[in-house]
Amino acid sequence: MFVYDPADHIVEDTGMQTIGLIGGMSWESTALYYKLINERVRDRMGKLHSAPLLLYSYDFETIKQMQYTGRWAEAAASLAEVARRLESAGARAIVLCTNTMHKLAPEIVSGVSIPFIHIGDATAQRIRAKGYRRVGLLGTKFTMEEDFYIDRLRAHDLDVLVPPTEARADVNRIIYDELCLGVVADPSRHRYREVMAALVAAGADCIILGCTEITMLVGPGDTTVETFDTTAIHAETAADFAIG
Repeated sequence: MFVYDPADHIVEDTGMQTIGLIGGMSWESTALYYKLINERVRDRMGKLHSAPLLLYSYDFETIKQMQYTGRWAEAAASLAEVARRLESAGARAIVLCTNTMHKLAPEIVSGVSIPFIHIGDATAQRIRAKGYRRVGLLGTKFTMEEDFYIDRLRAHDLDVLVPPTEARADVNRIIYDELCLGVVADPSRHRYREVMAALVAAGADCIILGCTEITMLVGPGDTTVETFDTTAIHAETAADFAIG
């Protein structure tokens, strides 16, 4: 955890808003955030423009242990403190670079006075703009099985389908045991294709890639319906906020 000194307050005279990123969950997907945000800024503003960003990157093993031992209050306190420090350092919005830890979004929001750009809202808005209503959701077991994420999507009038128990276990295992370690394996891609096909057969008219690492494994060519990459959507939304 870094220690904030008021003398270290960072001011960027770029005409853009500074974004505070809470990353490292995992660093594989956080690297994608950095790339995608800056590509969006470059494409919209041209020349050599890139985004003013402040990044705190966690040791993900610590976070995983908190998740799997139910130490959510401890994780919430840590994330909220990081968000406060990013705000103090000059961030004008907070982006949490993970789907699962949005379980603790209320605690983060309550600790800062700047906007929190919620990945579920950004994704749902993009889906609704395309006219879809019934979505298939892939993610960690926490994202697929708990209410914090699904209810956020339902608040946008979306009907959410998740895979059955065995398939959820496979999807979750591949995220933690492979993708978070940078391992992209063909058998796992095949399994994800099977799971997505089953969601489509059950009535899903699009698929949410609801874990920021999933985009490393599958994309538009791996299913017969449109996919929504939460990493890209969240990063683009953050970049657009920075540009204003």
